[in-house]
Amino acid sequence: MQINAIKLSPNNPFTWASGWKSPIYCDNRIILSFPNVRNYICEQMASHIENHYGKPDVIAGVATGAIGMGALVAEQMNLPFIYVRPEPKKHGRQNQIEGFAEAGQQVVVIEDLISTGKSSLNAVKALREAELKVKGMIAVFSYEFEVAHTNFDEAGVELFTLSNYPNLLQQALQTQYIKSEEMATLSEWNANPAIWNAN
Repeated sequence: MQINAIKLSPNNPFTWASGWKSPIYCDNRIILSFPNVRNYICEQMASHIENHYGKPDVIAGVATGAIGMGALVAEQMNLPFIYVRPEPKKHGRQNQIEGFAEAGQQVVVIEDLISTGKSSLNAVKALREAELKVKGMIAVFSYEFEVAHTNFDEAGVELFTLSNYPNLLQQALQTQYIKSEEMATLSEWNANPAIWNAN
């Protein structure tokens, strides 16, 4: 919230690419423009990875939002870095995974934002098809949609996020970014975002 990577606007909602109306917009790419913030997030991610998984062989970022942060985490941990495209390139070597990794290597995936988890798990699928062992995924923020929990459980992927939507709302209320009467609207959206209507 300090760097406006997250904006809350319950009375004047945003429209996502999916067509959903949303009282929140999250753009974690902005983090890269603030050295103190990006360093803190990078350190927290690296610390969690080491404490929870030990040291993997490779760090993978999900394109495009997590390429920058993933590379920073890999640098922090002195590990190789790769990134995963949404789909293979249409030209050249037609890679979906960019960078060097070998079958059997252990990888932790870095993501910037979890909504339904579909694009994140698409990256995991590509890594597994390349015979890499995905230890887990760590993301900056999650909307905490029930569908995402279901998707990650079904895929057998362990997910950890530095922050999430319920924590954000509490912080926003404590700092008077939002009013108490706006909490209900924001919570209603999170419970069923596909049919939520600001009116």
